[in-house]
Amino acid sequence: MTKSFDIKSANMQLVALLLKTADLQQVALDLLKQFGPLGESPDFFDNDTLLLDFSVLAADQSVTNMQALMSAMSVCRLKPLLFRAADPLHAKVATESGWLEVPQEMAKVKWASVPVPPGVDVEIREVIKEVLREVPGPTTLVIDKPLRSGQKIYARGADLVMLAMVNQGAEVVADGNIHVYAPLRGKAMAGASGNTTARIFSICLEPELISIAGVYRTSENPLPEGIQGKPAQVRLSNDGQENLLFEALRA
Repeated sequence: MTKSFDIKSANMQLVALLLKTADLQQVALDLLKQFGPLGESPDFFDNDTLLLDFSVLAADQSVTNMQALMSAMSVCRLKPLLFRAADPLHAKVATESGWLEVPQEMAKVKWASVPVPPGVDVEIREVIKEVLREVPGPTTLVIDKPLRSGQKIYARGADLVMLAMVNQGAEVVADGNIHVYAPLRGKAMAGASGNTTARIFSICLEPELISIAGVYRTSENPLPEGIQGKPAQVRLSNDGQENLLFEALRA
């Protein structure tokens, strides 16, 4: 019999990983590629507690290399603890590895996407919990120096204001909005912790990659003529389709 865990009684930030493959060695490699020390976003997590979601994994898929996945989580600063929606075979593997099961009646949560790179066959999502207290608004991180290729700025829990150029190969990430009062030619990811109302603003929009709450578009898909290199904002559509909308900014 598996042990269970009451999510409502716990005061913690949860990150959930939705498995789409039973080959956990490949999942571990994907995690390290994106969030490991040498990955694209090495400082994305900060000892966050992780929930493993088996809901879309077929019952006849035999899970392998659980220890490899748990080792990768540790390297990426994730704390493996909980699992949900597992069939008996998968639940046995998880509990033998020390995971605690979230009861089905506690499993109804809202999800918000966190950016993952193209080709990665997992989805990493953060639970949005209902709270009974007023939450202070986000702070703002202001950067007044240009970012060169290879440099990255992450405004955790805050908006980001760039007063200088974001060059190609540079990366700006914020849990809130991103304002670039200069050319934006690198990567920009707003709403990184799942804020679907976040926006990106720039007086010269020429990005390599643009993303809001995990919905992204690369330079391989050119921007419209009236947007490319012009003052513009980017936001998600509010029609439930989660499409990126590019709108010119006019004086």
